[in-house]
Amino acid sequence: MTAHDSALAAEPAITVRDERFNRSNTPSRWWAGEPFGTAWHNALSGTFPRGEAFFIESVKAFREGTDARLAAEIRAFVKQEINHTREHIAFNRLAADAGYDMDMIDRRTKELLELANGRPAIAKLGITMALEHYTAMMAHEFLANPQHFADSDPEVRKMWEWHAVEEIEHKGVAYDVWNHATRDWSGFQRWLRRSIIMLEVTRRFLNNRWVDATELLAQDGITGWRAHWGLAKYLFGTPGVLRRCFPAWLSYFKPGFHPWDHDDRALIGKYEGDYEDALLPA
Repeated sequence: MTAHDSALAAEPAITVRDERFNRSNTPSRWWAGEPFGTAWHNALSGTFPRGEAFFIESVKAFREGTDARLAAEIRAFVKQEINHTREHIAFNRLAADAGYDMDMIDRRTKELLELANGRPAIAKLGITMALEHYTAMMAHEFLANPQHFADSDPEVRKMWEWHAVEEIEHKGVAYDVWNHATRDWSGFQRWLRRSIIMLEVTRRFLNNRWVDATELLAQDGITGWRAHWGLAKYLFGTPGVLRRCFPAWLSYFKPGFHPWDHDDRALIGKYEGDYEDALLPA
């Protein structure tokens, strides 16, 4: 039995929700209600248009020979990620209209992805798998703990909740494609490679998002120790998204790990009714 087969009972069907946000109402400059959450989420959003295109191509590169279920999941994953890209382009435009230089994040993301594109296809899939674990961890945290968006602009909050629901829903796809692509590897070889990739992805992710967020804070006049201390309190204190994600991050290094070892489908159902009119067949 493959890892994909053993996880089927927990994996929900992937539904494409063609939602649109942030087209008519422009939120306040600090849409999260304060500068540090705003800077962190703007920093994340600035990477998504290019990053999700990278995820799509990395997964599609190994779709040949997949079983019917996984092939359908890949198609739905691609559709969801295309919609996410579109909505984060709109969100980034709002941030730019509010005076933030989002182009600097886009340029840095482009440079990093150009380096990654020089690597073998299986390495790019491993990077995608690790980053999909990051998005799934944060998505769970955003939906499970309303304090993350308690003071945010309602329209922006709805966009992040929608994105989070779909990140949870397709959190096993890249991992299952990895298992398909590495089906001739030993279990130890799979574990070692994905663990090394996760450590390197973590180093780059934390460093680059920190740089992006502190540069955005500087555009609000918050610099030096105030910027670093405030961001650290936001991420590791209260509400502490990275602190709270640590156990889920650590679980990635468990031999035999699968994203659906943590069954959080209930979070999808919690918000499903909000999108009922926009559901499309995958």
